[in-house]
Amino acid sequence: MAQELKTAESEADYYQMVTLPIPKDVPLEVGGLTTMPDGRLAASTRQGDIWLIENPYMRNQGVPYFKRFAQGLHEPLGLAYHNRSFYLTQRSELTRIRDTNGDDRADDYEVIYSWPLSGNYHEYSYGPVILPNNDMLITLNLAWIGRGASLSKWHGWMLKVTPDGKMTPVATGMRSPAGFNVLPDGSIFYAENQGDWVGSGRMTHVEVGDFVGNPEGLKWADDPSSPVKLRFSDIPSTGKPMYEVAKTIKGLKLPAIWFPQGILGISTSGILVDTTAGAFGPFTGQMLVGDQGQSKIMRIYLEKVKGQYQGAAFPFREGFQSGILRMVWGEDGSMFVGMTSRGWAATGKDLYGIQRLVWTGKTPFEIKTMQARPDGFELEFTQPIDKVTAGDANSYGITSFNYMYRKEYGSPVIENQPCTIKGIAVADDGLSVRIVVDGLREGYIHELKAEGVRSQNKAPLLHSVGYYTLNNLPEGEKLVLKESQLAKSPHAGHAAMMGSAATTSKTATKTTAAPTAKRVTKQPASWTNGPDQTITIGTKPGLKFDLSQITVKAGSKVKLTFNNNDDMLHNFVITLPGEALSVGEMAIKLGLNGAKMNYIPSTPKVLYHTAQLQPQTSETIYFVAPEKPGEYMYVCTFPGHYMNMQGTFKVVPK
Repeated sequence: MAQELKTAESEADYYQMVTLPIPKDVPLEVGGLTTMPDGRLAASTRQGDIWLIENPYMRNQGVPYFKRFAQGLHEPLGLAYHNRSFYLTQRSELTRIRDTNGDDRADDYEVIYSWPLSGNYHEYSYGPVILPNNDMLITLNLAWIGRGASLSKWHGWMLKVTPDGKMTPVATGMRSPAGFNVLPDGSIFYAENQGDWVGSGRMTHVEVGDFVGNPEGLKWADDPSSPVKLRFSDIPSTGKPMYEVAKTIKGLKLPAIWFPQGILGISTSGILVDTTAGAFGPFTGQMLVGDQGQSKIMRIYLEKVKGQYQGAAFPFREGFQSGILRMVWGEDGSMFVGMTSRGWAATGKDLYGIQRLVWTGKTPFEIKTMQARPDGFELEFTQPIDKVTAGDANSYGITSFNYMYRKEYGSPVIENQPCTIKGIAVADDGLSVRIVVDGLREGYIHELKAEGVRSQNKAPLLHSVGYYTLNNLPEGEKLVLKESQLAKSPHAGHAAMMGSAATTSKTATKTTAAPTAKRVTKQPASWTNGPDQTITIGTKPGLKFDLSQITVKAGSKVKLTFNNNDDMLHNFVITLPGEALSVGEMAIKLGLNGAKMNYIPSTPKVLYHTAQLQPQTSETIYFVAPEKPGEYMYVCTFPGHYMNMQGTFKVVPK
């Protein structure tokens, strides 16, 4: 938490958050957000309302005024204003809502298109996004039955609907497609959350007929209107990287961007393109992607190589008040961020909110772009660099890695290995560097760390890490390095030498490590009379354990079973008193090694723990309770969970 606060404070020098005050009787759990031509903001809520917000910029020291426009809707998770009407997705329909008499109250509700439901809680619906020709895009979530499942027709698909209600299927393979948008050139992108068949969060360019990864929606591919050719039986669960599987499965679309789980978010949401022409800072044309679980925004630089999108993801801004779901541009080039966390707990402490993100006019020292070259990468910076540190290979570290493509939930980092930096060429203008690298791998994510680079003013980068998804190496001439540009001894850079995530590992097949003294999964032979206490603990919605307190006697023999009956990954960790947050922070810092280590940091603050468990699985551990009475803690240290998923492990005298 301390590190997050420090980062957020540094980011605030360049991008300030302005929190809109919301009346206590307005439960603004934002599901959709849009601006209106008259400067007002409108928000749809998970509780089924649409609110109109006057003066959202709080000009002239005024406060926003909230007026309910509509109510009684079924969890609308999108909102658009177009041709003097609101359009939104409810659970089972795309709806047009109008005010026909000008009193700012909805009085005309029209069903544009509807689809079937099974009644499963996980069948969320998102959108619409309005296309230039007035057609609308919507996406339908998979149900959850211990795995993602398309229980009702077209769930797991992106659909296009005309204003008069004609539907055309676009693509499938989606699991939880909460965020999607259209670029100025007409390209469509959607963001995905970790889950079954999704090793980590990712963003994919979507074209008609694409299959983007989760095969559940393929059960509807036999429909005559389907443009998708693949069938469920075509998709193998091998645990190989998606790139390798795509070589033999024609039609499997690779992501343009991977978001490393726990590092760049845990549940991707809204997508926004910077079209502000500089009003929001130096990143015009780049994409910004929200994350609900970690209450943060990532920045994306995209490029096209051999006709396919790929690019780099960078940290951008964290510390929002709740879980980010929607982002829209204001009329002045600031960004409105709509949030909710009920049932979808987030690092932001509030249940909901709207904040306005405003560029202060100061330019942060950042890696502006990261472009692939035939022999490495070229980095462009937002400010002139110090040529000495920027030209030193020890200032950098590059690691390539991947994730499993499999039916199980998520994936550890696999096949990670350091790349060798052969040399650095610094541009004469001091605004870019060319890094010549050995060991680049197509189809892999490449972590760049530039911790040693300084600006001309000797300032460090605001964010010194980026993650490039290298689907294709570009063609072209390789750089011929001068003697002065060669690394003194070819190496993987400072980060690798310091033993960071660049440690080589072979493909992992399981996320569970061998039992240790802190994780004993068989009853000790010395317990001839069995345990003194047997405890069972599970989970409940909202990132919570189903027990808020466990009481044991000091020195007692404990058998504890943790049932992960949730729809995401969890572990169970007992810590010293008051150390749950610090252990959670340590888990995040494990970086690429986190999943392999079950997100259990090596620290005496951790007393006992389970492995990281798949949804709908359990594990039993055996341990002896501390001899010293006190209020110890238990916590899930999966990134983003530790802020909320805690309890008290109370040890009482014998």
